[in-house]
Amino acid sequence: MHNYTILWADDEIDLLKPHILFLQQRGYLITPVNNGFEAIELCEQRNFDLVFLDEHMPGMSGLEALNQIKNLKPNLPVVMITKNEEEHIMEEAIGGKIADYLIKPINPSQILLSVKKILDNKRLVMEKTSLGYQQEFQKISLAFTDSLSHEEWADIYKKLIYWELQMDEADNQSMSEVLDMQKVEANVNFCRFIKRNYESWLNDPKADRPLLSHQIIKKKVFPELKEGTPTFLIVIDNLRFDQWKVIEPIVSEYLTVEHEETYYSILPTTTAYARNSIFAGMMPSEIAKTNPDLWVGEDEDDGKNNFEDEFLQKQLKRNNINIKSSYHKIKKLEEGRDLVDTINNLFKNDLNVIVYNFVDMLSHARTDMAMIRELAPDEAAYRSLTKSWFSHSPLLDIIKKISEKKVKVIITTDHGTIRVKRPFKIVGDKTVNSNLRYKQGKNLGYEGDKVMEAPKPERLFLPKGNMSTTYVFAIEDQFFAYPNNYNYYVNFYKDTFQHGGVSLEEMIIPLIFLKSKNT
Repeated sequence: MHNYTILWADDEIDLLKPHILFLQQRGYLITPVNNGFEAIELCEQRNFDLVFLDEHMPGMSGLEALNQIKNLKPNLPVVMITKNEEEHIMEEAIGGKIADYLIKPINPSQILLSVKKILDNKRLVMEKTSLGYQQEFQKISLAFTDSLSHEEWADIYKKLIYWELQMDEADNQSMSEVLDMQKVEANVNFCRFIKRNYESWLNDPKADRPLLSHQIIKKKVFPELKEGTPTFLIVIDNLRFDQWKVIEPIVSEYLTVEHEETYYSILPTTTAYARNSIFAGMMPSEIAKTNPDLWVGEDEDDGKNNFEDEFLQKQLKRNNINIKSSYHKIKKLEEGRDLVDTINNLFKNDLNVIVYNFVDMLSHARTDMAMIRELAPDEAAYRSLTKSWFSHSPLLDIIKKISEKKVKVIITTDHGTIRVKRPFKIVGDKTVNSNLRYKQGKNLGYEGDKVMEAPKPERLFLPKGNMSTTYVFAIEDQFFAYPNNYNYYVNFYKDTFQHGGVSLEEMIIPLIFLKSKNT
C-alpha cells in the first residue's frame, strides 16, 4: 500500500491524538501542526497527499490558510473541519475547492471515510469495477450461446457500454483489454444475428423486428406533438450510444431525461440511406421510386442529403399532420452560432428539427479522418473528444436556450461508427462507391464469406442502379480495401472510425426523450 502523507492543522491538535493514532495504525503518515502559518510553510517545503484544516484557528482562519495553500498547490486536496455550521462558511469553503467538509465533533471512522474517499478512491473504484465486471462477464458470454432477440442484443450492447465507461473512470487497463475481447466476440455473434434476421424484418409482417430508421418519426416523434408545447427533434450525425452516455450528464444539467431507448439503423448505416429514411419515413428503394427527383443515386455527384426538409414535409402530409414546423441543418460552427441567436423564433412552431453534423464539425473536413485518428486513437479518446467538443459547441448553447422554455426534446442519430482494424480485399469497377464499409455495384469480386451479401437488393429495400447491381456490407471491424493500392488503404484507414456496415456500434443507436426542468 502507498503510505499517504497527511498534514493536519488544528489549534487543538493534542486533543486529536486518538484520531491521529487511529490513522497511523492504518498506514497513513500524519504531520500535525497547530496553526495555519505553519501549515502553509510546510506545504511550501514538502509534498503532502492531503491536508486537514480546522476552520477556526487563532491568528489565521482555516479559510485564509485554504486560499494560500490552493495558490501554492491547486491540486492538493484539502478537507475543512469546523464547529461552525453557518452556510456562508460552507459556501466559501466549497468555492475554495475543498475536497470534503466535516463538522465537529468528528469520529475516527468519519475521518477514515473522508481519507479513503479522496486518496483511495481510484484504487477502490478500480477493484470494485473489476469485481463487478468479472461477475457480469460470465453472464454476457453465456448469452452469446442463446438465440437472442433484438431487445436482448440492445441490452447486451448497453451493458458492454456501461462497463466500458466504468473502466474509463477506473482507468483499469488490464480489464479493459478483457472487455475489448468480449466486445469483439459480441460483434461476431451480432453480425450472425443480423445476417439471419435483417431480411425477414423488412419482408415478413409477423417477424419480431426492432424499431427501424424509417419508423422513428411516425412512431416516436409524431405522438410527442402536443399543442402549446414545441417539440425539438435533434439529430446528431454519427452519435454512438457510448457518446450519448458521456454527454448525458452535461445535457441533464438543463433537461430532464424522461426515458432512454435505442433503435436499429437500416443498412447501409450511412447518412445517405439511414438519414433520408428517417425523414422520408420510407426505405431507400421506396424513396427512389416515389421521389426520383429527390433521391440522389450513387453515380451522381450531388449531396445525398439535400432534401431532408422536403421529405419531412411529405411525411407530415402523408400522415395528415398539419402543424407549423422548421428544419435546420448545421454543418459549420457559424451556422450553429446563428441558430443560437435566432432560437427564440422557433418556439412558435410545433416541431423543430435540428440536424447537427457532428463529425464534420469535429474534423473540419469530411475526409480528414487522419486528424481524428491522431486525436482519438481509441474509443476512450473518441468519447473524451466528443465530450470536449460538445461542451464547447453551439449545440450545447442551443440546448441551454431551449431548456428555458416549456419544451419536449428528442435527441437521436442516424447511425453510429466503428473503429476499423482489419482490411478485407474487394475488387470493383470505376462505378463502385467509395464507402469503406459497404460496396454497391455490378461486378464486385471478393473471396470468402466474411461479409454480408445482398445479391437481391430489392429484398433489403435498396435501390438498384441496374439489373445486376448487388450490395455487400463489411461486418465486425473490417473495412474494404482495393488490391491495387492495398498498403496505402490499409495504412491510411486502419484505426479510423467508419460506418456503412454491420456492427453493434453502427446499428444500435440512441433515441432519448427529454423535457425542460421547469415543466
